[in-house]
Amino acid sequence: MYSFRRLALLLALACSAISVLQAQSSSSSSNTSPRTGTPQDQQAPSAAEAQQPNQPQLSVQARIKARREKRRADAIHEAYDHSYEGYVGAGYLRFTPGAILQRVNEYNWNVGLTRYFNERLGVTVDGRGYYGTPFIEPQEGTPPAGDVRLDKPAISQYAALIGPTYRFYLQPKYSVSGRVMAGYTYGNFTGDTNGFGTLGVLYPDASTFAASASIFFEYNLAPNIGLRIAPEYYATGFGSTIQNNLGYTMGLVIRVGRQK
Repeated sequence: MYSFRRLALLLALACSAISVLQAQSSSSSSNTSPRTGTPQDQQAPSAAEAQQPNQPQLSVQARIKARREKRRADAIHEAYDHSYEGYVGAGYLRFTPGAILQRVNEYNWNVGLTRYFNERLGVTVDGRGYYGTPFIEPQEGTPPAGDVRLDKPAISQYAALIGPTYRFYLQPKYSVSGRVMAGYTYGNFTGDTNGFGTLGVLYPDASTFAASASIFFEYNLAPNIGLRIAPEYYATGFGSTIQNNLGYTMGLVIRVGRQK
């Protein structure tokens, strides 16, 4: 009887020990990686977790870039969102005053107004005058000059033009634009010949067509004030021929009004 009791007590103690060991084994396996057998709190972070610290930095850089782009867009809008642009200036042209004469240097004034329908597209009305002094070699049968300088008469032209203008490159401080215009011009070639007419070599006084094509660069001194220089091709039709002339204009630009 005593032996049976001791056996039962040993069995009870053995069962208790087995239960404790099973509980410890289960706890250890829950804290161990199934692949490596290392504790989970000592494993290396995943790729997604490794990238998380960089995400706030990338967001800051993106916000800085967005703010810069917005400031640039606002500056462009402030400079070019005007309804009207007026300009006044001077220029230079190499002009042929007669079919057999060499080209002459002409200097001009020009004024104009552009109505813009948006930041890029507008219509320009332009007025200008050209002045030059061609050299004329004495011709056989030319009347005596006396006090009249028939070898260097003063000539002039006056033109009114209209056409589209388009800004194809915009920056807050400068822009590049293109413009084509057409209209009429009046040429006064004999007004300084004291009644001797064309001297046989000048074009006769006449009104004819004029056309202009130019690409101009503007530098902004302020959002509504700029300086412009415009290389230009300028064609006229005096003497039933076409004069292909090259030159440039330059001047001050003032912008007023705001587009709705």
